[in-house]
Amino acid sequence: NIDRDRAGQFGLTMADVVRSVVPATSSSRYTEANYWRDPVSGNGFQIQVQLPQNRVQSVDDLNVVPVMKNGSSPTYLDDVAAVKLGTMPGLIERNNGQRVVSLTANLHGITLSDAKSKLDDALAKAGAPPRGVTVKYRGQIPPLQETISGLRVGLLLAVAAIFLLLAANFQSARLALSIILTIPAVLCGVIVMLRITGTTLNIESFMGAIMAVGIAVANAILLISFAERFRREGRPVFEATQAGATSRLRAILMTAVAMIFGMIPMAIGFAEGGSQTAPLGRAVIGGLIVSTFATLTILPSIYAILQGRASVTSPSLNPMDSRSRYYDGK
Repeated sequence: NIDRDRAGQFGLTMADVVRSVVPATSSSRYTEANYWRDPVSGNGFQIQVQLPQNRVQSVDDLNVVPVMKNGSSPTYLDDVAAVKLGTMPGLIERNNGQRVVSLTANLHGITLSDAKSKLDDALAKAGAPPRGVTVKYRGQIPPLQETISGLRVGLLLAVAAIFLLLAANFQSARLALSIILTIPAVLCGVIVMLRITGTTLNIESFMGAIMAVGIAVANAILLISFAERFRREGRPVFEATQAGATSRLRAILMTAVAMIFGMIPMAIGFAEGGSQTAPLGRAVIGGLIVSTFATLTILPSIYAILQGRASVTSPSLNPMDSRSRYYDGK
């Protein structure tokens, strides 16, 4: 701590003291950049002044560092300042012009999502930060959050797009709704499987859930299409539903079982780097097991309820459609 009054009595300023102390603790190049140009080669060399490290080993050595102006008699540092032991950051880091303090760590035996959850709990227990201090995550956590948020939005958009396409294809919002209702079964299966295996909900498991949704919707479309065809042939709705489920039972089971067995090696994750892709396989397996069961047992009941009083005529305005009430028979 520099005593301004004492320094003024010796005719010294704060800058004079700093210019004398910095060479003793580091180098003069941090306060005054001096260069010498070689007249022969024309190359410039930086000139800096500093005390040998063996000359400054303790606080007492700093106290006898001379402080002076050009041409003035030397004054020792302890005459104009009080030297005390203290602590300060070895590196001052800034981000977007704001001073920051970073706490970094490498993960071992724990996933990034679990680490973030533990950090959230620790910050909640620590309470609100002091005024002017904010806590932000950096590193891999923000990209992970953005990716998972994007996958959530993508899943919702995919469900909306599937519903619109099904409604346009079947010309019935009720049929589209009955098929879409298999998606909650997929998500329940994914969550249960991840819970049983102790797997976190991460990018790979999200991708597996989306894959399982696609396969489950395809199986549901297969069953509903045949059930609707039998119903339009004049069969009662329950008989048409039973016939559609029976006729497509083998195809649905073969599709689901083949996908499940194909994902078992990935879900086990024995190979090198298998732990990174194992959540994808586990999500697909869990989603398909529950969705296949729901497709063969619950979906026919939902279809029978929604289509119990539906007309067999098509709502199409196309006069070339034989099922339309506007069909002209030509």
